[in-house]
Amino acid sequence: MEFSNGMRADALTSATWIKSSHSNATGNCVELAALPDGGVAMRNSRDPHGPALIYTRDEVAAFVAGARDGDFDAMIV
Repeated sequence: MEFSNGMRADALTSATWIKSSHSNATGNCVELAALPDGGVAMRNSRDPHGPALIYTRDEVAAFVAGARDGDFDAMIV
């Protein structure tokens, strides 16, 4: 299977989706799934059949490192 940005998340039938333990009760969260080719899919937990964005592991690692360092804190204040 070829993975592309904006593909339907439900097309990733073998994906195991995970979400943060910080997710709230109203489902405002994103979910991630490791892909067989080493990529990472991301979807909106409120729309599990909607689009999935596909990132490389390096892209996700850079994002997570930036989040840990507080680079995006201004977006949630």
